[in-house]
Amino acid sequence: MSQSPDGSDTTAVTSEVEIAVDAPLGIITLSAPQRRNPLSTRTMRAVTAALRRFDADPEVRVVIVRALGPAFSAGHDLTELVDRTLEDERAVFATCTELMTAVHAVRQPVIAEVAGLAFAAGCQLVATCDLAVAGVSARFATPGVRIGLFCSTPMVALTRAIGRKRAMRMLLTGDPIDATTAADWGLVGEVVADDELAATVRDVALRIASSSASTLSIGKRAFYDQLDRREDEAYELMQETMAVNAMTCDAQEGMSAFLAKRAPVWTDS
Repeated sequence: MSQSPDGSDTTAVTSEVEIAVDAPLGIITLSAPQRRNPLSTRTMRAVTAALRRFDADPEVRVVIVRALGPAFSAGHDLTELVDRTLEDERAVFATCTELMTAVHAVRQPVIAEVAGLAFAAGCQLVATCDLAVAGVSARFATPGVRIGLFCSTPMVALTRAIGRKRAMRMLLTGDPIDATTAADWGLVGEVVADDELAATVRDVALRIASSSASTLSIGKRAFYDQLDRREDEAYELMQETMAVNAMTCDAQEGMSAFLAKRAPVWTDS
């Protein structure tokens, strides 16, 4: 592994993706700014591999996904979708689904740091991440309808993030929304000045990382487990989840520390 300028370990997974461990953070950087960071098959596989690598790394407690240049990601690499077989097309979108599934499957919270444009599958990735913070100049769109390719896979994450009517407006018109609207609609959680974006995301990530890693993992898994269930089913599942959580070493330590008015010492178990 090579060293980044800040001293953290960095590995270039491909020429389009770099990963770094700056404990307790794992950082994935889309690094093809001249092409607006397209989510090519190679790039998507590299990001998926990075997520799984971080999932297995006990030093990594939070993952940040960010990008270089004027775009977070302009979406799929269209050169992979022209003059191909149906099986080729299926493979591209299966790879995309694998990536989005991995974001939710890894134990760490995944934060999107969004600067510039997040279009089509790039918008999908933002909607899929557990948290998203955008610079004020960021823009979001699902413009596939304008080129004859409806953004059907981005629609899955987008609809769950912002609701039916707003998602349909974006999908049917292809019109971009600004960062303030994205925050109002729930696509991102916070909008900050562009020059404050990286520092804000890092601060949020470190605050999250200060908690027990096992508790964060339990909470993330529980969130997605209950999300689309009926209320009674969700409560039944979550009451058992919380009871089991309460028996973990870190929950017992955290509650005891609170009662004793001292700082907890996590064992991540």
